[in-house]
Amino acid sequence: MKLNTNSNTYIIIYSTILVIVVAFLLAFIFQALKPMQDANVALDVKKQILYSLNIRGLDGAEAEAKYKEVVKQEKDVDGQKVYECVVDGQDVLVASLKGMGLWGGISGYMAINGDGTVYGAYFNHESETAGLGAEIKDSQAWQEKFIGKKIYGDDGSVVLSVVKKVEDPATQVDCVTGATLTSNGVDAMIKECLKNVKNLGVGNQSECEADSTAVEPKAEEE
Repeated sequence: MKLNTNSNTYIIIYSTILVIVVAFLLAFIFQALKPMQDANVALDVKKQILYSLNIRGLDGAEAEAKYKEVVKQEKDVDGQKVYECVVDGQDVLVASLKGMGLWGGISGYMAINGDGTVYGAYFNHESETAGLGAEIKDSQAWQEKFIGKKIYGDDGSVVLSVVKKVEDPATQVDCVTGATLTSNGVDAMIKECLKNVKNLGVGNQSECEADSTAVEPKAEEE
């Protein structure tokens, strides 16, 4: 009996089998590559943390080794990751940041000295405008403007700000040119994500220690 390849039944059966085979192959490839993808994501997170500590330009193996050297403990505090680090003999606390920019999520890490000033900063984004909002990630010079800024006021509130016009150089960073809304997102993210970090202190064994876990980090117009 000769198959009628033009019949609806044949076309439906053939299409169904083809879809199943393709789906199986895609699932197999995804599972085969997932360990490598997860490792790449974890390495990227480690590099971002090192960037906030002003450690840049390392390849994969060098970044892995440096991360193990400087990051002494990772804590999960109410869903926020913080990292106790030692850099050149100095205790530094790195806090993870997560917020919203103009077009999507923004994230980053803020490294904090024991006196409550910024040791270093790194910011990332999902979909901000190239050449404008994307500069929060692409401009190392802009990130370095945060270094040395005072984060907390006498009452413990976050006074570090991103503004259009700097009036207090000790606590303010000028926004990215042409990217006011993304800069506003960075400002809001800093204030929200750093408001509880002061209570931890650098190297301090806080009440949040019971929730801490020493595990690998997880992978954040105008």
